[in-house]
Amino acid sequence: MIDRKAIEEHIRGILTALGEDPDREGLIETPARVARMYEEIFAGIGYTNHEIAGMFGKTFEAPQNAGPVVVRDIEVFSCCEHHMALMYDMSVHVAYVPRGKVIGLSKIARICDMAAKRLQLQERLGADIAEIMTEATGSPDVGVVIAGTHSCMTARGIRNASARTVTQTFCGRFREDWNLQRLITEGVK
Repeated sequence: MIDRKAIEEHIRGILTALGEDPDREGLIETPARVARMYEEIFAGIGYTNHEIAGMFGKTFEAPQNAGPVVVRDIEVFSCCEHHMALMYDMSVHVAYVPRGKVIGLSKIARICDMAAKRLQLQERLGADIAEIMTEATGSPDVGVVIAGTHSCMTARGIRNASARTVTQTFCGRFREDWNLQRLITEGVK
């Protein structure tokens, strides 16, 4: 999957291109540290949405007349694919309407976390989570709202530290039903 040795070599090259000495104290182990970090923060690259749904898709029989399930404020981070810059302070809000079965609540957070561990766009992250949730729960009625800060806007370019991006992905009944949408859009900051 992730080639740690190649990452180490490239990080040494980047350090040199920046005018640093990769052999100086403080930087000697940096290439290996970055490679280990990349292996961890990009772990989701090694899995398809289908595979993630299989990993975290354990379900249980839903109670009769079960209403929508909502999990709010799932904290994740990712890296944008345009600058490899950190997308941080991200809150993911996920809701679905059970169709005979429910998924473990911690599995919803795990799905969000694994989908975020890819070079990503916030809009695609919401679509990926919705796709995985649909497969894992068997319900086409899924909503995902994400609010996050992007360091490609806060630390470079426009340098607007207060800018937050909010994206919404609505599938099935969530597309048209304002009451379902409200379950996850109200209070999002």
